[in-house]
Amino acid sequence: MSLIARLETYFEFSRLGTSWRTEVVAGVTTFLTMAYIVFVNPSILHDAGMPIAAVTAATCLTAALGSILMGVFARYPIALAPGMGLNAYFAYGVVKGMGVPWQTALGAVFLSGVAFLLLTAMGVRQMIVRAIPQSLYAAVAAGVGLFIALIGFKNAGLVVANSATLVGLGDLHRPDTLLAIFGLLVTSILLGAGFNAAILGGVVATSIVAFATGNAHLSGGTTGLSGIAATSFHLDIPGALKLGLVDIVFVFLFVDLFDNVGTLLAVGRKAGLFVGAGDVPRLNRILYCDAVATVAGSLAGTSTVVSYIESSAGVAAGGRTGVTAIVTGLLFLVTMFAAPMVGAIPGAATAPALIIVGSMMMTAATEIAWSEPEVAIPAFLTMLSIPLTFSIANGLAFGFCAWTLIKIGRGKFRELNWMVLVLTALFITRFWYMKAG
Repeated sequence: MSLIARLETYFEFSRLGTSWRTEVVAGVTTFLTMAYIVFVNPSILHDAGMPIAAVTAATCLTAALGSILMGVFARYPIALAPGMGLNAYFAYGVVKGMGVPWQTALGAVFLSGVAFLLLTAMGVRQMIVRAIPQSLYAAVAAGVGLFIALIGFKNAGLVVANSATLVGLGDLHRPDTLLAIFGLLVTSILLGAGFNAAILGGVVATSIVAFATGNAHLSGGTTGLSGIAATSFHLDIPGALKLGLVDIVFVFLFVDLFDNVGTLLAVGRKAGLFVGAGDVPRLNRILYCDAVATVAGSLAGTSTVVSYIESSAGVAAGGRTGVTAIVTGLLFLVTMFAAPMVGAIPGAATAPALIIVGSMMMTAATEIAWSEPEVAIPAFLTMLSIPLTFSIANGLAFGFCAWTLIKIGRGKFRELNWMVLVLTALFITRFWYMKAG
């Protein structure tokens, strides 16, 4: 048997009905929709006093490592990179807000990663995934779809902040917004025509128009492995072990744990790789991958590494195996030495992809028993709170709490899984902690 044939057998090409071309296109698509992290993450962590060139290198390296590990070891089309939200908490909440040195904050990230590994080895994270009720599982998938679409609308300039109404319609005369509308139209037409690489085609077409009209430019500067020395192995673990930083480690651990669970369910569901949360193949491997990536990220010099919901874009392009994640990881590796090329891809080109993927993920909502209030209400709270609070973890928290309390209120305590009760107690504690903080 040839090497190619062996690889196809290992990644189950035949069973999943995929091909090398489809997987490569999907990997490129995922990369294009999440490549913004190469520039956004360094700019955020730079505000915490970290060298921007070093963080750029660390971002690319950890995204490459995490994605390739996920592809090779777990064999899922899920890409990883430093997480948005957690990087902001790292920079503005911990370093600037609490006056904690960034080296010590990296130590807290390291400790949370080690905790991920221990919880996975003990089987706790696996039990959490399997404890999610089926209706909440579907609601998370749909809620993440709304979340992705909202990010797309925001990046496109179609939705902007409004002091009177919270959000409002953006300026439709802005070049970036017009480009995004163009990309949305092109991608929709290609999808309607049955073009497999429709999302990638839309991104490329919009980027070409952006360059032709002078709305996209190469950014200056490059980076490589040499730049990472300023942050690698600079973490302060003893400092993070101090009692005063226990709450910081807890936040990193808690948010990453449930954001990863939510992303896993949403992306895996979209790919049709499993039916429910209780039958996820190679679940241990998935969870070990993101835990190892977080530890590696703290050592390299970046905030918590998470599974990316933008992986859904690659899944929508046909990605079904770990080859998709491997391709994405390799592109991140190349990006370490060619950052200006990635910077040339305008947000207006990737925003339509996020909107389209979000619309595709809404099919999960049809599986919710909307006529049953004790099912519909927790599902609705989950779906709506994910985009409105900009947090998958918050969506899961609202859903779990509502599910449990309604069941108890109806005298159905015995129907509840013990892990659901434990998680509900933790979520309520977290909400109280957030209020108190």
